[in-house]
Amino acid sequence: MDFFTAQDRARRLTGRLVLLLLLAVAALIAVASLAVALAVVLLDGGAFAAQPLARALEPRLLAGVAAAVILVVGLGSLVRHLQLRAGGSVVAESLGGRPLNFETRNERERQLLNVVEEMAIASGMPVPEVYLLEDQAINAFAAGHDLDDVAIGITRGAIEALDRDQLQGVIAHEFSHILHGDMRLNLRLVALLHGILVIGLIGRMLLHASSSGRRMRSRKGGGHVAVLGLGASLMVVGYAGTLCGNLIKAAVSRQREFLADASAVQYTRNPEGIGGALKVLAAHRLGSRLLASHAAEFSHLFFGSGVRTLPGLTATHPPLQARIRRVLPRWDGSLPPAPVIQPTPPRHAAAPMEGAAGLASKASIGESMPGAVVADALVADALMAEGGVADEIVASVGRPSAEDISRARRRLGEIDDGLIEAAHEPSAARALVYGILMGADAGSRDAQRQALVGQALPEVLRELEALEVPLSRLAPGQRLPLIELALPVLRRLSVAQLGRFQACLRRLMALESRPGALQWALHRLVLRGIQGERRARRDRHLADLSGPLSLLLSTLALAGQQDETQAHASVERLSAVLGVTLDFVREPALATDLDWAMSRLVRLVQAERAPLLAAMSCCVLHDGRIEPEEAELLSAVAWTLGCPLPSPERLAGQSVGGTA
Repeated sequence: MDFFTAQDRARRLTGRLVLLLLLAVAALIAVASLAVALAVVLLDGGAFAAQPLARALEPRLLAGVAAAVILVVGLGSLVRHLQLRAGGSVVAESLGGRPLNFETRNERERQLLNVVEEMAIASGMPVPEVYLLEDQAINAFAAGHDLDDVAIGITRGAIEALDRDQLQGVIAHEFSHILHGDMRLNLRLVALLHGILVIGLIGRMLLHASSSGRRMRSRKGGGHVAVLGLGASLMVVGYAGTLCGNLIKAAVSRQREFLADASAVQYTRNPEGIGGALKVLAAHRLGSRLLASHAAEFSHLFFGSGVRTLPGLTATHPPLQARIRRVLPRWDGSLPPAPVIQPTPPRHAAAPMEGAAGLASKASIGESMPGAVVADALVADALMAEGGVADEIVASVGRPSAEDISRARRRLGEIDDGLIEAAHEPSAARALVYGILMGADAGSRDAQRQALVGQALPEVLRELEALEVPLSRLAPGQRLPLIELALPVLRRLSVAQLGRFQACLRRLMALESRPGALQWALHRLVLRGIQGERRARRDRHLADLSGPLSLLLSTLALAGQQDETQAHASVERLSAVLGVTLDFVREPALATDLDWAMSRLVRLVQAERAPLLAAMSCCVLHDGRIEPEEAELLSAVAWTLGCPLPSPERLAGQSVGGTA
């Protein structure tokens, strides 16, 4: 399943969730009406007195109960939604996770960070926050609303029990949830179902208050009994809501797990990785069950079930044996020895294999993987004129390959070790970003450095001076991965530090005499990566965005070709292909103008993002080649549009009609 189809499918599933929730609320209203009617009868002192059924069906009572249930469910869902607005970090912290120290000396923790960083860079998305749960169970999860606020959590048991290939399979599984839109769907499901669970919590509170309140016991009449009955009834309603919620979660989650397992094989081309992890999980004495108090609420996010559930309709995950056989069709049923995990660990500051090809079809994704993801046939025809390279670029969105992961590992190995270390330390990470974003000409750099002396912290300035030599040796194509590595560290800055950092970034851009397109794109990527971007409604079509499209495509065409005539011709051809009137912009665009254009383009409907990405690719391809800087520019702009491209190294050096 391609990236754009998967994102649309996740949005359609959200609509189905709302429908299922409404059905569940209707059922709860019926049950609650009967419960309240019974409580009213007891409160009147008549144990099952005159016509309780008639009282239950009284219109005013039904209307009042329905309004109360809807209000409780609505408020409960809204409150939980607001609590989860910050993204995956809220989920990780509620499960007892702690942010993993990027400078850790623990070998297993360092290995985990390396695997996550390689996977993120290969996928063309920012490196997510990594949280460690000090739990001996084997489990993991990915949570967040957008690529900007993703958090990946993993248990101590997983990093201690799994080898590198198995750990990579688990992380690839979680990245599949990210790239297929599952994590956003899962958080919406948590918020929607929380309102139903609140009814049960209210019943529990009433039951507890009535059983422990002395004043309540001393009252005459049936008041005490009525409150007890109301509390017990609401608890029954709450349990019924929990059952409904589990059924809804199970209906959504099980097939998504099969898809994520299949995608992990496709990403790594190593079925023994994810398959081996599942076998170790099956052999582990503690399994995947987490001790966190909120585990049940987030059970559908986990790699394994995370909680005890009844098999069948309420299970959020398929049986482990079924998952293993999907990945390893020739599995003989044997399991490895049960892993031994240290109870109190110290805390410190692939090749293609048989069976992978058939897996995708079993998960119902193989049929659509090879196909073009460009919806418009005219766009597809235009891409053929570019030798099919742009078609490959669009088809690669959200689908990293084993080759991409290997390239990411190799590219990170080629970068100066001092710069890699700097990306993992708060002061040095800020200095690193300043150095990358400072202008190429001497005049701009001198003015920018002088401005930093007055605004940046002294320790950051010292780091910037120390990094000057390795930064001067940066090879084309190495800036973007360094920024991606630094983003998780920068997100952890205090409010004051973050404010100073953003002010320095704005000052650097203001003092740039000739800001290029790549410099603007990297600058925007950093700002969005640390502060996120306001979630805009996706309600615009390409035909509505002629001005922003003209500006962006003209900028990309000029960045890829100094010949203005060829760049103009490229934009004109795309105008005919897209069916949108485009005006070629000859003058270099200002950063503020490009920001304006992007703020409009992020509202583009999902179905038309593939043609846009295809058009962007054609702009940098029209001279017949993609240079490393152009690959970085295309990847950075695509990321800000929510379309994660794989490692730019896959794109760099490609030429029309073949690879140069």
